[in-house]
Amino acid sequence: MSKDINKSARIKLLISRIVVYGILIFLAFLCLFFFYLMIINSTRSNAQLKTGFTVIPGGHMLENFINAWNDGSINIPVGMKNSFIVSSMCAVLTTYFSALTAYGTYVYDFKYKSLVHIFILAIMMIPAQVSAVGFIQLAYKYNLTNKLWMLIIPSIAAPSVYFYMRQYLEATLPLEMVEAARIDGSSEFRIFNTIVLPIMKPAVAVQMIFSFVGSWNNYFMPALLLNKAEKKTVPIMIAQLRSADYSKFDMGKVYMLMLMAILPVMVIYIILSKSIIKGVTSGSVKG
Repeated sequence: MSKDINKSARIKLLISRIVVYGILIFLAFLCLFFFYLMIINSTRSNAQLKTGFTVIPGGHMLENFINAWNDGSINIPVGMKNSFIVSSMCAVLTTYFSALTAYGTYVYDFKYKSLVHIFILAIMMIPAQVSAVGFIQLAYKYNLTNKLWMLIIPSIAAPSVYFYMRQYLEATLPLEMVEAARIDGSSEFRIFNTIVLPIMKPAVAVQMIFSFVGSWNNYFMPALLLNKAEKKTVPIMIAQLRSADYSKFDMGKVYMLMLMAILPVMVIYIILSKSIIKGVTSGSVKG
């Protein structure tokens, strides 16, 4: 009887594993399929793309790259540089100041502490487009358009990143460690930069990925603030190619530019994902 029970339990466990792995494989396929489709389309000419979908490369990848690179309406190196400057600065500033704010509201006891926390979370409920209206009017009123730092500074206030950092601190940072560092004579900024930030390394890496990707793909604010060719970012250039005259429209160039726009994001993700794994496996606090 016990053997039959054990055999039945093993069969159920095997079935559950098959179901779980099947779901994971299906989800992975959905995630990778459209990326693969974009790569395939970047190798096909505009005429081939009009014929419909195929999983076979078209052999026009170099041609599409040359056409996109030499397109007179856009400047890909400048767009890549602008996007990288804005995205990298947004990623660094957003994660650092959000972590610093989370540290302040978690470690310090002050009047209306809970109210401040609730107020920051309430801002998460406000759509970005609502606050952008006044910001755009202010930028045009004081001639602050076509400046990359106008895209960087507002990103510092990120309630969703703050909330994630606050939750991570509550789960990983013992307040006794902060008190011990204060007794040893460390300043508050030194405690945060040398003790707290290393503990938060996995959380910082995750939020840097999200912040970088979100800023890199941002089209709404740059399209409203940037109109000079030398200040435009990659999403604006992709939109320019897509809005070209139908007689001159080349979908192969659009897919190639989209592929070129995604590659830096993939590199950043690979680099920071290694930091996440290293931070988790090696432990938050080293002796």
